[in-house]
Amino acid sequence: MALIKLNPEWTALMRQYQDDHQNPVNQACHTVGIPLIAASLPVGATIVGLPVAAAMFTVGWGFQFAGHYFEGKKPSFVDDRRQMLVGAMWWTKKVGLKLVEMSEDEAAPEAAADESTPARAA
Repeated sequence: MALIKLNPEWTALMRQYQDDHQNPVNQACHTVGIPLIAASLPVGATIVGLPVAAAMFTVGWGFQFAGHYFEGKKPSFVDDRRQMLVGAMWWTKKVGLKLVEMSEDEAAPEAAADESTPARAA
């Protein structure tokens, strides 16, 4: 059982991320780049680790952008910054960690909002 059960909105974000990352080279680059970026944050929290963290962060983003060169698509976070967090969740799934579970209900949140809005007369 996963620790995090995504609601339909975040499941849609995860599916969008997966759709934007189909190229095997891009996936490999992200499999390396995402943990480098994520690990750079706690490493950088120490003064001693700051130079190491800066290198990890830079190399990690280099892998990300190189992967998107092969994918032929811009990074997902350009349109929605939440995709940075989704990328970390995607990575956990990619390496086989059962931390995130997508919901079965894929109804778009916009559709639910439209249903609650009264219809206008034409």
